[in-house]
Amino acid sequence: MMGMSSLSTCLALLAGWIVIGIAGLARPMSVRFAGRALFLAGALCGAGLALVSLWALNAPPEQAVLPIGLPDLPFHLRLDALSAVFLLLLGVTSVGTSVFGAGYFRAGEGTAPGLLCLQYHVFLASMGFVLIANDAYAFMFAWEIMALASYFLVTTQHRIAEIRRAGFLYLLIAHLGALGILLCFGVLQGGHWEMTFDAMRALRLGPQWATCAFLLAFFGFGAKAGLVPLHVWLPEAHPAAPSPVSALMSAVMLKMALYGILRVSFDLIGAPLWWWGLIALGVGLFSALYGVVFAAAQTDMKRLLAYSSIENIGIACAGLGLALVFAGLGMASLAALAVIAMLYHCLNHALMKSLLFLGTGAVLHATGQRNLGKLGGLMRYMPWTAWLTLIGALAIASLPPLNGFVSEWLLLQAFLFTDQIPRTFINMLLPLGAAVVALSAALAAYVMVKFYGVIFLGVPREGTLVRAHDCGRLERFGLAWLAAGCVLLGLLPVQVIARLNAAAILLVGTGLGEHGQRWWLLAPLTQGRASYGPIAFFVGVLSIVLLTALVVRLFYHGRVRFSLPWDCGFGQLDARMQDSAEGFGQPVRHVFQPFFRIERELPSAFDNAPKYRVIVTDRVWYALYEPLVGLVRRAANGVAWLQQGRVTTYLLYGFVTLLVLLGVVLA
Repeated sequence: MMGMSSLSTCLALLAGWIVIGIAGLARPMSVRFAGRALFLAGALCGAGLALVSLWALNAPPEQAVLPIGLPDLPFHLRLDALSAVFLLLLGVTSVGTSVFGAGYFRAGEGTAPGLLCLQYHVFLASMGFVLIANDAYAFMFAWEIMALASYFLVTTQHRIAEIRRAGFLYLLIAHLGALGILLCFGVLQGGHWEMTFDAMRALRLGPQWATCAFLLAFFGFGAKAGLVPLHVWLPEAHPAAPSPVSALMSAVMLKMALYGILRVSFDLIGAPLWWWGLIALGVGLFSALYGVVFAAAQTDMKRLLAYSSIENIGIACAGLGLALVFAGLGMASLAALAVIAMLYHCLNHALMKSLLFLGTGAVLHATGQRNLGKLGGLMRYMPWTAWLTLIGALAIASLPPLNGFVSEWLLLQAFLFTDQIPRTFINMLLPLGAAVVALSAALAAYVMVKFYGVIFLGVPREGTLVRAHDCGRLERFGLAWLAAGCVLLGLLPVQVIARLNAAAILLVGTGLGEHGQRWWLLAPLTQGRASYGPIAFFVGVLSIVLLTALVVRLFYHGRVRFSLPWDCGFGQLDARMQDSAEGFGQPVRHVFQPFFRIERELPSAFDNAPKYRVIVTDRVWYALYEPLVGLVRRAANGVAWLQQGRVTTYLLYGFVTLLVLLGVVLA
């Protein structure tokens, strides 16, 4: 570490991101300078951050005070195991997205390249500062910088009215959540002026105030995480942003919210009540099911991935809820299992979802299409993109031996131990959560069949697709980096859990022991209960495939005859006869019809050009947010008379306010 502490090195790398961003203003219109030089330099900072955080995972916590901020309010910083896990997630993901972005961004696409470079790297640095902040002031400062930077990135194509509306909705809900977080920190101060997290840790709140702090934190961070019903910004903002930005927002920024809930619930409050977990568990499971059902009904590939993010954040939140239940009841080992399952899923989702978003970015650049109904057959024209994206699709579908399977398997193992909870009603109810997780995983696989099959398989649905080209070398490297992470996290779960143990010990006081397990066999608690050997599974599958190929080559070579498939004598099959995105989603729309608000445009028997349209929208928006919008408008109209447009009137308002405040103080 060259004589520098892990925290000092981390600070230097985060400052490096800011310097790289500012350097983009030197040549603001140069795509080559911003992409080939600065984005690649940002990727090196991300790699360095990943190495530092990996080192810090099993190191003692480090603290520092920066002489910046307000008078008597300097920035307090801390690097511990929990921060290191999410810094590792940030560093590894930023390498792939930055290298991909170096070859992705083009001239004339909204914001000037140099300014986009500044916004992008400030976004990365602000997320890093959120993770090492050790007082409420520093945390909220970094949190707001993160929100503003991501807003400007979402509105990169700011000339499009739809994108401006999406950015405004995102910023509105982000600040609504920030208000909840700020109030939470106010409660955690307990009436004192000390704003450091160390003071909050030392202060033990009563059950009522602790519950108030948890609920405010869950609301505030839940808005940023996209938990239902605070999710409405996410399907709008992710499709609006450039693909590398969508990847970072979904893969990393949403995890900042989960980090915040973990930090407040287990670290700052210190003694969670078990029934808090039921709230997090219920919201998480409903969000998971809600997100995957809506993903199945989408025809826009980026909106599909956005709803898939809601599903995966819901699964992680369910793991959080389970950990709170176990920790509140004093079942530390099971709480550690649930925490590690959650943290593992956060790492997995960061790699899987960023890989898929970047894959859609490559498709979007090659075809100019986001509509699934106008894609198809791209595997023959974009083989690199297709094969690397396939790894992400299989991983997020929770298929072994890739990483998505491991975290969901660990979470299911935690659910199976709920029979040990010493409350009859709860240990009868919680196993239903395992059924919801299993159903969500099955539907996620269904969604990925739709996503991948409609885009890459079959024949092109539009004639222009034959001119599609594969992504460049830098974009391929970014995709390959993330795909390699999906494979490694799937094949080496024992080694990953050994690193995550330190964070579990910090939060719940214990980790998952070795239990005599070998490096290739994962047994979370006891080998007799359940175990999983990913490498043995991989070797077995690979052996079967190779053996089958060998048998075909030796015994059937030369006897295979290729011909067109039988088409019942029709002879005029075309792209319109393939399964469409709407067709894939139709069974899910019928089964889960209460989730949707469906509008149908039906043709009559006398139409010369009959059309049939189905518009599927979010029922939560019309049930919750539309009435709120109307209420706010009526309230605004009711007080509009205060705006007279006269300076003297406004001065009178100020004078009356001062008199009222003076009277309150004197009283």
